Amino acid sequence: MRDPDPHPEAPTDAPDAPAGEPSPPETGWKAGVAGGLAFLRRRITGDYQVDDFGYDEDFTRNMVLPPLRLLYDKWFRVELLGLENLPDTGGALLVANHSGTIAVDAVMLAAGVADHHPSRRIVRNLAADLVFETAVLGPVARKTGNTLACNPDAERLLTAGELVSVFPEGFKGVGKPFSQRYKLQRFGRGGFVSAAIRTGTPIIPVSIVGAEEIYPLLGNIRPLARALGLPYFPVTPTFPLLGPLGAVPLPSKWLIEFGEPIPTDGHDANAAEDPAVIFDLTDHVRETIQQTLYRLLVKRGHPFLG
Repeated sequence: MRDPDPHPEAPTDAPDAPAGEPSPPETGWKAGVAGGLAFLRRRITGDYQVDDFGYDEDFTRNMVLPPLRLLYDKWFRVELLGLENLPDTGGALLVANHSGTIAVDAVMLAAGVADHHPSRRIVRNLAADLVFETAVLGPVARKTGNTLACNPDAERLLTAGELVSVFPEGFKGVGKPFSQRYKLQRFGRGGFVSAAIRTGTPIIPVSIVGAEEIYPLLGNIRPLARALGLPYFPVTPTFPLLGPLGAVPLPSKWLIEFGEPIPTDGHDANAAEDPAVIFDLTDHVRETIQQTLYRLLVKRGHPFLG
């Protein structure tokens, strides 16, 4: 079942939505001009809000999401499945597989939920330190709702009723060779499970098919990666051979499925420190994602024509 069109036509003379409140995205050049002028007015007058983590909803919805829709709708042709498993309100921890050489999967996940969820909720990604240490990217990441991948930040956001996403494979997943595509790497020490138990929020397994093919990782120039302070320096079919053109992702077909929520509120507070409980829940989430990936690969068919 396909989601309803997230971009309905809307009259261009509709009143501006209050800063920080989601409104249906409008289309057409007149709507674009009107929206741009309204955005500039809010920036000049300071009529927008930034939370304690640096998240700027006005900037995210009006400057970042519109261009991402081109990638989401036209290039990757993303389909969301199981969207009903995301709550309309309240906190939930989204745990997803990670891949693609560059973490485009986290961006597409957030863009899809922001446009297609009935409440147009924002996903707060937990990102690696390297993201925030990078010029330009770091400030933009903060403005769009990302924060450090650490338990204190995760627990604060979950307690505040936010949707929080985590990619437990980390760089091991996003930088794995193409020959290991869709084979999950180790899920760390299960810190995400502890955060969910402490806050009593459900864990929602998220399976992403499509990201593995956008930059097929054929090699890693390790000396150059060490010199640049990067976890890896990728060699793909188009990079560095084609220079800047190699940064253009291949147009793979994407499927993103949200699994059934796994409750954690039945555990007592001590369970967050119990290695057996943490291991069992981590393994359950990992196996759920892995089996779903296999099923989605069959459903998708050809990686570019599916």
